[in-house]
Amino acid sequence: MGKDPQPKHMRDYQHGMDDNGGVHINSGIPNYAFYKVATQIGGYAWDGAGEIWYRTLQSPLLRKMTNFTSFARLTLLTAQQLFPGVSSPEQEAVRDGWAAVGINV
Repeated sequence: MGKDPQPKHMRDYQHGMDDNGGVHINSGIPNYAFYKVATQIGGYAWDGAGEIWYRTLQSPLLRKMTNFTSFARLTLLTAQQLFPGVSSPEQEAVRDGWAAVGINV
């Protein structure tokens, strides 16, 4: 099978017209951020990171042309709504997960 070609950091983002501008190949970046968030929160992914991502994908603030940075900010907003408090562990996990892929929120 070989090495997974999906990048997991913004410095390796694939530009160009192949794959509709890299829509599939670059999905490794938010996928890795999700993995980092879920791992940091711990427990069942659907109780923490999964809930944050699911609610973010349902948000009316999510637009067709939302980029990774805007999506990252929206996941933090969702984490703040779902897990309130000043810098809850879930909010910190979202910040750390995105930072791991080169996106600071």
